[in-house]
Amino acid sequence: MTAWLSRWLVRLGAIGLVAMTAIVAWQVFGRFVLSASPSWTEQAALMLMIWYVMFASAAGIHERFHIRIALLEELLGDRAGPVRRIVSLIVAALGLVLAIYGVQLCISVRGNVIPSLGLSRAVAYFPLPVSGALMTWFALEQTLGREKD
Repeated sequence: MTAWLSRWLVRLGAIGLVAMTAIVAWQVFGRFVLSASPSWTEQAALMLMIWYVMFASAAGIHERFHIRIALLEELLGDRAGPVRRIVSLIVAALGLVLAIYGVQLCISVRGNVIPSLGLSRAVAYFPLPVSGALMTWFALEQTLGREKD
C-alpha cells in the first residue's frame, strides 16, 4: 500500500515540476517575446513548487532518499539498526510537527487570497499537513519494520 502511494507521490512531483517548467517558460516567452508578462505565472509556479517539493519529500522518507545520518550508519555497519530506528523516530516527530503546524497555517491563511490566482492561500499550503502526516506514517512504518512493497 505505501509503496504504491510513494510512487504516486513521486509521479505527482514530476508532473508538478513539468507544469512549473512550462509556466516559467511561458513567463519568459511573455516577457521577452511578447513584451507582456502574464501576471499569474510567478504565483502559480511558486504554489506548484510547494506542492511538488512537499510530496516528493514525503516519498523520500518512504524510499529512503532523504537526508539522514549516513556517515554514522556506515561507521556502525551491522550495529546501525538502533540508529536507523532513532533517526526514523526523529523524522516521524518532525513530520507530526509539520502536519500539526501545517493545519494551523492553512486555517490562519484561509481568508487570504493569492491576488493573481484568486485562490485561497490555504490551497498553496495544503501539502504541508498532508505531507507531514505521510512523512510520519512512512517513518513510523520504517521504525516498526513494517514497510512492504
